[in-house]
Amino acid sequence: MRDFTLADFDFALPPELIAQHPATERSASRLLDGRTAPPVDRIFRALPALLAPGDLLVFNDTQVVKARLYGEKPSGGRLELLVERVLPQQRVVAHMKVSKKPVVGTVLTMQGGFTATLLGRWPDDDGALFHLQFSDDPLAMMARHGHVPLPPYIEHADTAQDEARYQTVFARNPGAAAAPTAALHFDAQVLDALAARGVERAGLTLHVGAGTFQPVKVENIAEHRMHSEWYDVPAATQEAIARARERGGRIVAVGTTTVRTLESWASTGQARGDTSIFITPGFAFRVVDLLVTNFHLPKSTLMMLVSAFAGHDHVMALYRHAVAQQYRFFSYGDSMLLERRRP
Repeated sequence: MRDFTLADFDFALPPELIAQHPATERSASRLLDGRTAPPVDRIFRALPALLAPGDLLVFNDTQVVKARLYGEKPSGGRLELLVERVLPQQRVVAHMKVSKKPVVGTVLTMQGGFTATLLGRWPDDDGALFHLQFSDDPLAMMARHGHVPLPPYIEHADTAQDEARYQTVFARNPGAAAAPTAALHFDAQVLDALAARGVERAGLTLHVGAGTFQPVKVENIAEHRMHSEWYDVPAATQEAIARARERGGRIVAVGTTTVRTLESWASTGQARGDTSIFITPGFAFRVVDLLVTNFHLPKSTLMMLVSAFAGHDHVMALYRHAVAQQYRFFSYGDSMLLERRRP
């Protein structure tokens, strides 16, 4: 197999194709059926007809929290926190945007009247993230005073529409700083059609971190340091996967976060914990057969993942088709269906 470099995952994307708002209806977005060459242009609500009775669709049921918080230092200097993870005892791990980083022990006054005391860096003294102690329950403070953590390429401030639509219809476990975006296309109509088709559903949780947007800065991709995220594959989902295998059904992952969770569990045997799995071409997939995914950023780790899954040349051809046909890209954009490339 060839050695891939960062440049192999680049492509030209006209800025106007970056979706700034969701489609009017969730399932009215477009779906590029990339299982074949050439691909087929479809609408997302056609997905149930593309799956078979006995297939198992696995979703990430994480719930996006309003993780963006604003405040100020004792000096009056303004700052922004983006909470990456909630820890016990009212502690959090967060990104901090500020002109000059405060010293350990500084008490930050946050909008809404609560405080955040800086305990240090995370996960160690050289970490890029910050460890803070809130004066009140973090999830409650974010729910009351936080803002929807829209990705950096969405250029408007968060609105009521974002609060409703940057969230899946089956979100139930709060803790994500970014949405599992492939699942944003599912609505009651599609879920009902899947059930009528005989396609089963199962859930797992991976609290998507803002690190999912972390750029790869090294040409040798093996040198990239992957961010860590917390996941849980419940026993019921493990059993559903086993039953699907027994009946000859396929495992259909909704989104790259679901792929990373399932393959982390399969490769480590741990159903719950932290994962920093980095999936690049040559990776041996053990669980996922089909993938529903959005269109990803050039040179991103997610481009590497889908290329590993469906084949680099095939994926790059699909992206050229999507650009030519003016598909909408990234979190609020359209989606595609991929099949795992067999050796």
